[in-house]
Amino acid sequence: MANPISATIDFERDGLQHGFLQIPHSRNDSAWGSIMLPISYARNGDGPGAILTGANHGDEYEGPIALHHLANSIDVDKIRGRVIIIPMMNYPAFQAATRVSPIDQLNMNRIFPGDATGSITRLIADYITRSLLPMCDYVLDIHSGGKTLEFLPFAAYHELEDETQQSACEAATRAFEAPYYLSLIEIDAGGMYDTQAEAMGKVFVSTELGGGGTSTRETAEIAKRGVHNFLVHAGILKDQPIAADRPGVKLDMQQDNAYVFSEHNGLLEPCVGLGDPVQTGDLIARVYSTERTGVDPVEYHAKSDGIIMGRHFPSLIKIGDFMNVIARIVQD
Repeated sequence: MANPISATIDFERDGLQHGFLQIPHSRNDSAWGSIMLPISYARNGDGPGAILTGANHGDEYEGPIALHHLANSIDVDKIRGRVIIIPMMNYPAFQAATRVSPIDQLNMNRIFPGDATGSITRLIADYITRSLLPMCDYVLDIHSGGKTLEFLPFAAYHELEDETQQSACEAATRAFEAPYYLSLIEIDAGGMYDTQAEAMGKVFVSTELGGGGTSTRETAEIAKRGVHNFLVHAGILKDQPIAADRPGVKLDMQQDNAYVFSEHNGLLEPCVGLGDPVQTGDLIARVYSTERTGVDPVEYHAKSDGIIMGRHFPSLIKIGDFMNVIARIVQD
């Protein structure tokens, strides 16, 4: 079945265009209404293609900042091929400042390849899968920790069965010039945009840049530099890469027990910070009861050596919540 989403831009025309993906959405206040998802498109003849996306989750802001900046500043005369820019991929979630869409409560990064007969989030995923990804060779999806997580700023690729494709993804990840980079082990890769793009043979790079439901000057600059460098590396942007202040540090998550999850509800006291080195057995957190005083906190200890790469951001934590992730430095 054809996807009902339509684009107000012409993907066959050279030049720079700003427009919308128009998504039919009948609702109480607009029976024949639409969601107008902003998109920019730059093309200059034949050549490689890239799709750059932000706000796959609506409470992550480095991607939207960097991609709005790119849409406002891209010089078509300096590119070869095409660039699709979607600063706010999950637009309903972005408008609501929530991780998942307030319309259908779906996590966009868990429902690919999408469904042309599904709800809004599935429609967007299906349109990207069937209409946009086939135009592109390179895919950059910019994430950060959102309201509930915080990370060392890193770019990432995945281990793939195709070694040539994996090497291309790693090279593009390194070219992004984040302070850290690694082969990321996902807790759940099913239905991810990453998995879909990789299955279609694309060179895919993702990131986690900060978190806490906000952005900083540092993380915004990392994202803007990374977007520039990614396009240069892809052979689309005719320019020089922008060097980081220091070479990226390679991390590794291959050790057992890299992830630490809470087994209790309560008030979280972090005992380590992002980037802190830890050894097996080190105290990393305490969880206090919020129901009564005079109860000893539960202590959590590192089960592997490395550095703290990510942490739970809110001070209240629930059983089953991610608490920390530990990675090892491979190359400094």
